[in-house]
Amino acid sequence: MDSWTLTDGLTDVAGLRVGHARVPGERALSGTTVVLAPEGGAVAAVDVRGGGPGTRETDALHPGNVVDRIDAVVLTGGSAYGLDAAGGVMAWLEERDRGVRVGPDVGQVVPVVPAACVFDLGRGGDWRARPGAATGRAAVEAAAATEPGAPVVCGNVGAGTGAVVGGLRGGVGSAGTVLDGSGVTVAALVVVNAVGSAVDPSTGVLYGAYGDPVFAADGMPGRPAYPDPQVHAAAARRLAEAKERSSTPSLNTTLAVVGTDAALTRAQAQKVAGVAHNGIARAVRPAHLLNDGDTAFTLATGARPLTEGREPLALNAVLVAAADVVSRAIVRAVLGARPTSGTGGDFPSYRSLYGTLPGLEGPWDGAGTDGAEALNRRRGPGC
Repeated sequence: MDSWTLTDGLTDVAGLRVGHARVPGERALSGTTVVLAPEGGAVAAVDVRGGGPGTRETDALHPGNVVDRIDAVVLTGGSAYGLDAAGGVMAWLEERDRGVRVGPDVGQVVPVVPAACVFDLGRGGDWRARPGAATGRAAVEAAAATEPGAPVVCGNVGAGTGAVVGGLRGGVGSAGTVLDGSGVTVAALVVVNAVGSAVDPSTGVLYGAYGDPVFAADGMPGRPAYPDPQVHAAAARRLAEAKERSSTPSLNTTLAVVGTDAALTRAQAQKVAGVAHNGIARAVRPAHLLNDGDTAFTLATGARPLTEGREPLALNAVLVAAADVVSRAIVRAVLGARPTSGTGGDFPSYRSLYGTLPGLEGPWDGAGTDGAEALNRRRGPGC
């Protein structure tokens, strides 16, 4: 296995790469994110919990169906229109002879590219500014161009370009961990664009920071810093005013891709995708509503066996970690977002309302559209 500095993100799973592309235009606020699997693909599964999902090729991932491995997952803005981005990824894979082989000759493949979308129509002011095949191709090319283990660029990039969560700016976030004993890596990438809120209205604390030892203040693991009550009261007023001025519908979704180098069966990968939703429910409240499209994917590269002699219970450690990294990635997505205001609405960021709090600092500070290039060059923990 190639060695690289751990980034505490999805690309800690050897072979997984992430690329983003944005829809061009002054009134466009949308984009696409692609998770590219290594050559030969990855075992994949999906679990859809939202009542209003927009998906493509997710039925193919059912453990009882024929597709065993896939080469890419597409997360995209543009609501159902944006699912066209998967066509650009399919074309790129076909040109490289990657996909389900259906004939003996080179290129006789059908790439299966599962995709899920978030609703961000009109966020930049132009309802028709949404991803298509060209955006998907640009995102997969960006993924393929990254070095192994390159840090995941987070914030308002790719599918998180126009993301909003509970009136605040959402975005892309990532987190990862290595399991004690087995050395298995479990990591997640999320796109946070939900009806529910990521912020506890009684305290101003990000829900996902409660109980997570990564976000600790005053040397107390799992106890994040609480904003000053006056700061919180002012933030709540500012957010309420912004919601009143926003003209776009309050829709919908949190998307997640959980990656691992564990050797999982498709049924095990399906269980991981299901438990990943626990991480969404911890960090976004409420979740899984009728106007949400909450969807979680699993990609398992199979490089490391689960601890011998303990299956099926050996999977439990992966399940616990999956929920944890999804929750942590949601926090990082919100922390990495930048405020925006325009014809599509007024969307403050958590940082613009609360500033930087003890226990919530990190290398993902400043992530977002303006800081993407600098962030992509960083090494060390965090997005």
